[in-house]
Amino acid sequence: MLYLLYERLADNHHYIPVLNLLRYLTFRSGLALITAQLTVVAMGSRFIRWMQARQGKGQPIRADGIERHVVEKAGTPTMGGLMFLAGIAVGTLLWADLSDVYVWVVLLVTMAFGFLGFLDDYAKVTRQSTAGLSSMLRLLVEGGVAVLAVFLIIKFAQPTPDDPHLATSLAFPIFKKALLDLGLFYLAFGALVIMGSSNAVNFTDGLDGLATVPVMIAALTFGLIAYLVGNSRFADYLQLHFVDGVGEVGVYCAAMVGACLGFLWYNAPPAKIFMGDSGSLALGGGLGAVAVATKHEIVLAIVGGLFVLETVSVMVQVASFKLTGKRVFRMAPIHHHFERLGWAEPTIVIRFWIISVMLALVGLATLKLR
Repeated sequence: MLYLLYERLADNHHYIPVLNLLRYLTFRSGLALITAQLTVVAMGSRFIRWMQARQGKGQPIRADGIERHVVEKAGTPTMGGLMFLAGIAVGTLLWADLSDVYVWVVLLVTMAFGFLGFLDDYAKVTRQSTAGLSSMLRLLVEGGVAVLAVFLIIKFAQPTPDDPHLATSLAFPIFKKALLDLGLFYLAFGALVIMGSSNAVNFTDGLDGLATVPVMIAALTFGLIAYLVGNSRFADYLQLHFVDGVGEVGVYCAAMVGACLGFLWYNAPPAKIFMGDSGSLALGGGLGAVAVATKHEIVLAIVGGLFVLETVSVMVQVASFKLTGKRVFRMAPIHHHFERLGWAEPTIVIRFWIISVMLALVGLATLKLR
C-alpha cells in the first residue's frame, strides 16, 4: 500500500526524499518483518486471555499420546494461527507492491488454508475431541485452493525468451538450465507441493516452538531466493531461472519471519498458546506457494527437510502397521518417538532447529552449485 502511494506521488512529481526508500525491496522487507512482529506481539496477552475465556478447556490432548502432555499441556488455548495471519497480512499489505500478482496468490493460499485450519480447530475445541474436520473435506478444500493458486501463477507469469515454458516447468537445482515441461500436469504437481508443504508443517507442530523456528528459517531462506530469482542481474549471475515480479514475494516471506518471531515469544516452552491447524496449515501452504512461484519446488524439499522427515515417519508408521501389524517408531510423528525414548522436550526442539539450519544452508548452496 505504501509502495503504491510512493508511485502515485512520484507520478505527480511530488518529490519526498524519505519515500524514495520505498523503492528498495530490502528496505520494505525489513519493515514488513518488524511490522508483522509488532502486530503479533501487540495482540499477544489480550488475545491469549480472550482465547482462554472462549475455549475453556483449551486444545484437546490425545489420550493415547505422551502421558506428560495430558498434565502439562492441558488447558492451553489453541488457534494462535490467527495471530500469524494478522501479522502476515498487515506486514505484507502495508509494504509489498500490491500490483504484483504473486503477492496476492501467496496471500490467497495463506488466508484460505488458515481459515480451513480455523474451522478444524473450532470443531476440535467445541467437541473437545482431537478429531476435527473430515480428512476428505480438508483435502478437497486444500486441493481446490492449491489448484487455483497454481493456475493464477501460470496464467499471469511473464514468459522470457530463454524460458518460454518456465511457468509450467519443473526446474532442477545444480543443473544450470535443466527444465522439465509438465504442461497441464504442472497444475497437479504444483498443487501437490502446496498441499504437501501445508500438511508437513501440520505434522511437525507437536511440541512447543518445534514448527515455529523451522518455518521461520525456511521463510528467511525463500525470501532470499525470491529476491535473487526476481532480480535479472542476480539470476543471470547465479544462472537461475529469472521470474519477473516474484521478488515482491520476499516482502511476504519477511512478514512470515516477523510473525513467527512475535509468536515465538508466547509459544516458547512452556507455550501460552498453540498455533493449531489455523497456523500450521497456513504457514506450510504459504511456503509451498512461494516455492511454486519461485520455481524452487525441489529446493523446498531440501530446506524443509525436517517437515519431510516428519511426514515420512507418519507414512512409514501407518504403512508398516497396516501391512505387518508392527510399528517402526514408538510413536509418530518422529518427534514423539524421541520423547518415548526419554529425550527432554527442549532437547528435541533445539536439535530439530539445528537440523533446520543445516538443511537451509544446503538449500542455499544449490543456488551457487551449477
